[in-house]
Amino acid sequence: MSPRTTATRRLAVAAAAALALSLGVTACGSDGGSKSSGGTSSSSASAPTDAATGAATGGSVPKATGDITVFAAASLKETFTELGKKFEAANPGAKVKFNFGGSSSLATSINSGAPADVFAAASPATMKTVTDAGSASGRPATFVKNTLTIAVPKGNPKHITGLNDLTASGVKVALCAKEVPCGAAALTALKAANVNLTPVTLEQDVKGALTKVELGEVDASLVYRTDVKADAGKIDGVDFPEADKAVNDYPIAALAKAPNKDGAAAFVAYVQSPEAKQVLTAAGFQAP
Repeated sequence: MSPRTTATRRLAVAAAAALALSLGVTACGSDGGSKSSGGTSSSSASAPTDAATGAATGGSVPKATGDITVFAAASLKETFTELGKKFEAANPGAKVKFNFGGSSSLATSINSGAPADVFAAASPATMKTVTDAGSASGRPATFVKNTLTIAVPKGNPKHITGLNDLTASGVKVALCAKEVPCGAAALTALKAANVNLTPVTLEQDVKGALTKVELGEVDASLVYRTDVKADAGKIDGVDFPEADKAVNDYPIAALAKAPNKDGAAAFVAYVQSPEAKQVLTAAGFQAP
């Protein structure tokens, strides 16, 4: 074999090897791209985006659009109004509408067929009336808890320091009705303090009891700490130790006949988000 022929064959072998190496690199790049794409898709499926906050939640949360009607305890009025605005800002296609009132009356309305998407109650007992009737979708989640205090006019003119002072001559007291969570909690606290109290009025929600103090119609009322904090410019609060015996958990649930099921699920998820919890704790609510 001539030297020229040998050199030619060597060049041919080298060229073939270079071509094979090039093809191998291309193939590896293609496989890597495919795997990367598949990995991204898998990651998106396992950590979906929360429609309300844009944060990974680890569970599927539908996007919020349309009207979302929320029935909520009166004591949630200030915080939920703020949360509603934040939720709408994060979900431009959604509009949150609230119906605030006594939890027991709201539960009755829901069980009677009132159109609503979400129920946030001020006690597990009130929520139970909704779940027992089959009106809730899934298991309610406790998102905050609240504690009672004594609301008095600014400056505390009757010098009230505890529950015993509410029985003093000339002291007029407002309570929530016993069917309402704030009323049931008040009765529990009074029993713990061994105090027998006859109120001059029984209100259907905590805001009603608070308003009686604001208007000067009573000297004191048993309300939630969050209500006193929200109205600090007009009233003062007097804490008492027996309040620890009457702490109310607040559950929230989407409703079985919700007209906007996706919106309901998204709002319930948002109320349990870190952003919402920050608003709630700043208002005086406690973590569950």
